[in-house]
Amino acid sequence: MTPRAPGGAPIALEVKNLTMDFGGLRALDDISITIAQGEIVAIIGPNGAGKTTFFNCITGIYEPTKGDMTANPPGKAPVRLNRLKPNQVTACGLARTFQNIRLFPKMTVLENVMVARHVRTRSGIFGAVLRDERTRREERETVEFSYKMLCEVGLERYVNEIASELPYGAQRRLEIARALATEPFLLLLDEPAAGMNPKETSELDELITRIRNDMGVSILLIEHDMKLVMSISERIYVLDYGRMISHGTPREVSADPKVIKAYLGEAFDA
Repeated sequence: MTPRAPGGAPIALEVKNLTMDFGGLRALDDISITIAQGEIVAIIGPNGAGKTTFFNCITGIYEPTKGDMTANPPGKAPVRLNRLKPNQVTACGLARTFQNIRLFPKMTVLENVMVARHVRTRSGIFGAVLRDERTRREERETVEFSYKMLCEVGLERYVNEIASELPYGAQRRLEIARALATEPFLLLLDEPAAGMNPKETSELDELITRIRNDMGVSILLIEHDMKLVMSISERIYVLDYGRMISHGTPREVSADPKVIKAYLGEAFDA
């Protein structure tokens, strides 16, 4: 039975007492986070607070020192994420983008998205060699689904362009399209607005909300743009030096003296 959040919604991701040590440095100290299905949740904090380390633990890049991480794919049995490899985490239904853009720069926009479909296809090396009907059908479906994801993020006009030649904001959206091509139930966005101008950030705000509303994907994002965070997040977790110092609604967090002192600044106005 899928556990439920306090509000009654099924839990998409539950992280309990997560701790991550690098030698003598404790990067994460007893962090617990819950994300309900269909929720948009943000993690904020100063540089070096442990936000990306948290993402790396969830997605199998790091093996945490201790703690439990459990995903609850809709309609499926819960999955313990500890010790899973990144590709296995993706296959469970978690997909992410990165703080630094990680596209295949010499491939086309469509090809970048198609690469992500391998976690949802079945044709192996023999199918690729023999080119049987199932393989050809999967290839057609991969192209069609990948193009659909480009339409979802507004990049269909760039379909045959080389990825490195896209405007910066479009490259960010291409990363999101590639993540969506894995058909996640939970999308993890690591500073998706980094480097964007105000117009691009506003478009990103609309895109993230639409992904949740139209595609039913839960969202967990790390972000420094407080206007974006406060406008789209239902709940916010605040990290500082690897510790959780606050958690609540945007209004609650923005009024917390600990948050103001550690990150937002006295002049912050939600």
